[in-house]
Amino acid sequence: MKRIAKTATFKGLISAIQNIDKKLTEQASKAVNISLTLRNWIIGYYISKYQLNGADKSKYGENLLETLAGELSDLNIKNCARRQLYEYLKFYRVYPDIVRTVSAQLGSVMQIEKGLLPGKVPTASAQMTVHRDKLINHLSYSMFRLLLEIDDDMKRRFYEVECIRGSWSVRELERQINSLYYERSGLSKNKKKLSAITQAKAEKQDITLNIRDPYVFEFLGLKAKETMAESQVEDALIDKLQEFLLELGHGFCFEARQKRILIGEENGFIDLVFYHRVLKCHVLVELKLGKFSHENVGQLNTYVSWYKKNMMEKGDNPPVGILLCTKKDHALVSYALAGMDNKLFVSKYKLELPKKEEMERFIKQIMPKG
Repeated sequence: MKRIAKTATFKGLISAIQNIDKKLTEQASKAVNISLTLRNWIIGYYISKYQLNGADKSKYGENLLETLAGELSDLNIKNCARRQLYEYLKFYRVYPDIVRTVSAQLGSVMQIEKGLLPGKVPTASAQMTVHRDKLINHLSYSMFRLLLEIDDDMKRRFYEVECIRGSWSVRELERQINSLYYERSGLSKNKKKLSAITQAKAEKQDITLNIRDPYVFEFLGLKAKETMAESQVEDALIDKLQEFLLELGHGFCFEARQKRILIGEENGFIDLVFYHRVLKCHVLVELKLGKFSHENVGQLNTYVSWYKKNMMEKGDNPPVGILLCTKKDHALVSYALAGMDNKLFVSKYKLELPKKEEMERFIKQIMPKG
C-alpha cells in the first residue's frame, strides 16, 4: 500500500480514504457475490450427481426436489425452496464450465467431500464464448437468474457480453431483455450504433446495491431489517408503529418485521406482521412514505392473498392488511380484506382493530416536522 506523503494535504487525505473505501467495498461485494454464485452452482451439481448415481434415488423419484427443500428448510438453509433448487440444477447444466472456477476457488473446501467435483467438464449444448472467470467476476447470481430464463444459447451469450461490457445493473439487464434488445440488434443495419446508444443510456451497476440483494443478505445470515429498510426515517417510523400497535392491548402479537415472501419470481417485503390472538388471524401492516396510490393497495392485497393461501392454519380467520400512507399534513389508512365475506368476522374486526381515525392521528404525530 502506498504511503501518504508527509506533505499530503487535507483534501489528499479525504481522497485517499475515499479511494480505499471504494476499492475495498467493491472487493468485499465481489467476494460475497462470487461465493453465493458458486454455492448455488455446486448445489445444482450435487443434485444432478444424486439424480444420476444416488443409491436411494428411486425412493424419492419426482418428489426429490420437494422433499429436499423441506429438509433444508428444517435446517434453516436459506434460498432452497423447490423452485430455487430446480433453478440451481438448471444453472449447473447451462453453465457446466464453471466447474474450473469452483475447483480453483474452493479446492480446499471441496477436499472435505472427495470425488464430488467432476474430473471433466460436462457437455453443454454450446460452450461459453465469455470466459468462465469473467462471468463469475462480473455477473451476480441475480443476473444469472435472468439469463437462465433465456433458452437460446446465442441470445444468452449476447446479453452476457453486453452486460459485462456496459457494467449493467440487474435492473438494466432485465430492462434490456424485456425491450427485446437482442432481437432489435438482429434487425438493425447499424448494430454498433445501436449498441453505443444502448450502452450510453444503460444504468450502471452499484456495488452497494449488490450487497443489499435479497439473495446476498440471506446468504450472509443478515436480518432483513439490517439491509432492506428504504431509509432511516422509514425504519424509525416502523419502530414507533410496532410499539404503538403492541401497546394498544387489542391482542396484537408481534411475529415478523420486513418479512420476506416469494411470489412467483419476485421477492416481497412486508413491513410488519402480527398475529391477532382475539381475531385469530394475521395482520399485515405496510407503511408508505408518500401519498396514497392504487398500486399500494394492490401490493398489500397481494400480500394478504399470499398469506391466506400459504400461511393460514386450521382454525385461523383470513388475514387482514393495514395500509398507512403519509404526507406531511395528510395521513390515509386503508384496510384490505382479501375474500372476507364473513360479515360477523368483519364486524368483529372493526371492533378489535384500531379505528382508522386513531391510526391517522398516530401517523400525524410521528411524522417528522418540516
